Amino acid sequence: MTPVHPAGATLPGVTHHVVDVDGARLHVVTAGDTGTPVLLVHGWPETWWAFRGLVPLLAATHRVVAVDLRGFGDSSTGDGAYDADTSAEDLHHVVQQLGLGPVHLLCQDIGGSVAFRFAARHPDDVRSVTAVETTLAGYGLERLADVTGGGSWHLGFLGTPGIPSMLLPGHERELIRDWAYGWMTTGVVADDDVDEVVRTYARPDGWRGTEGLYASVLTDAGRTPALAAAHPLTVPVLTVDSSGAPVTEQTFRQVSAGEVTAVHLDGVGHLVAQEAPALLAAVLLDFVDRVDAG
Repeated sequence: MTPVHPAGATLPGVTHHVVDVDGARLHVVTAGDTGTPVLLVHGWPETWWAFRGLVPLLAATHRVVAVDLRGFGDSSTGDGAYDADTSAEDLHHVVQQLGLGPVHLLCQDIGGSVAFRFAARHPDDVRSVTAVETTLAGYGLERLADVTGGGSWHLGFLGTPGIPSMLLPGHERELIRDWAYGWMTTGVVADDDVDEVVRTYARPDGWRGTEGLYASVLTDAGRTPALAAAHPLTVPVLTVDSSGAPVTEQTFRQVSAGEVTAVHLDGVGHLVAQEAPALLAAVLLDFVDRVDAG
């Protein structure tokens, strides 16, 4: 792990690092030096900056680690695999290299595909799982790609290899600010924060991570339900759903063999960590403290 100067936006009291993992260089941000560790995994269209409001609130009492998944943020975008399985193994290597021990794992949006694989395959690395506004292939995620059934066009588009990289460069702002954030949020994401996200997606090959994760959904072919059947989550799970249906709770009750606590947040859009960090921090810290105490 090598400390580096931030390539983009940063926060007081955080340190930026590069972690070399299986041919990729992952950008990792750390904060706090006491308490049990919390690992934050972003969704789409996001980077570690999605947790800008959450990190300081958690770092007061916990060691916090936020990672740019490979192909996202300031992590590398070179040749290689960008599927959810590969990114899940990346998280395992990050935990090992940073000597974190079992972590409280939080994931948002499509980051749940990565986080579930990581927690199921490396249970000794994980102390608890908090799933925020997410579902999994085989449990409803692929149905969101069915435009004839009320799904959205973007899942199939983003998961078609090479198409986002061919068509989206130069149009990052229109897609992320004008469409995605307008659809997913209640309009509270500031322009400066949008600028930071757009900066990273506009890098050369900046859509590779997106293509890999969404392609993993479309080509899952039952692998996620099979993994859940063989290795259900046994650690405590917290699910956080916002203004939509309780899809996160419905999904993670099916893939968990242990305790599941469900929370519903009214008046909050899909990207909860960006829209309501104080509310999410309060819910998360209450859950984490109970896990640590029990």
